[in-house]
Formats: sequence, C-alpha cells, structure tokens
Amino acid sequence: MGDVLTWLLFFFILIAILVMVVFQLMCLADLEFDYINPYDTASRINKVVLPEFITQGVVCVVFLITGHWVMSLLSLPYLYYNAKLYLGRKHLIDVTEIFNELNWEKKQRLVKLGYLVLLLFMCLFWMIYSALEEDDHS
Repeated sequence: MGDVLTWLLFFFILIAILVMVVFQLMCLADLEFDYINPYDTASRINKVVLPEFITQGVVCVVFLITGHWVMSLLSLPYLYYNAKLYLGRKHLIDVTEIFNELNWEKKQRLVKLGYLVLLLFMCLFWMIYSALEEDDHS
C-alpha cells in the first residue's frame, strides 16, 4: 500500500508543477492577445518560476530517495535545464524584453509541458502497476 501512496503523492506533485507551467503559458497568451500588460505578465510568471524549480528538484530527489531510479533518471534532464537557467540567471522574464522573447518563452514552456505530461503518464502507469501488483499479493 505504501508504494501506491508514494506514486499518488508523485502524481499530485506533478499535477501541481503542470498547473504552474500552464499558468505561465496562459499569462504569455494573455500578453500576446493584449489582455494584460507586460509588467503584470512578468510579475505573475516570475512569482511561480522559483516554486516550479524547487518543486521539480524535490520530486527528483524524492524519486531518488525512494528508489524509483527510472523516474529519477527521466526527471534529471528537466532538473538540469532548470538548474542551468537558474545559474545563468535566465529564469526570470525581463519586462523590457518580453515581447522580443515571447515566442521563445512560449516554446520553452510548451516543451516543459510536454515533458511533464510524459512524466505524469509514466507516474500514472507505475501507480496502476503498483496497485495491481499489491492486489495480486493479497
């Protein structure tokens, strides 16, 4: 039962990261359609970037601690990219350059979204597999 609960926890944490990335995409889309000004867009996105990075780092470490090596290895490229952005101080959106970088920022978050959906489906698969395996042992 513990393994299923662990996978369920991972599932909900990945959903939270997914919500943060979708929120960033919605803010960028609102800026593109001129529903919101660049300052508000940058401040809204910059508020959730660091929590997204921290949450992804925690998920990767917890995958490693709990012995789910495959999922840990699958989440390492995403963690590496986030760390590279953070250490290069390119993780925050600049208000003055937001229109010049709008397409790049959208593409970057769409790739993150696709990668997170892949991780989410893998997590869902392992959760169902663990539940069925425990049911066979009962």
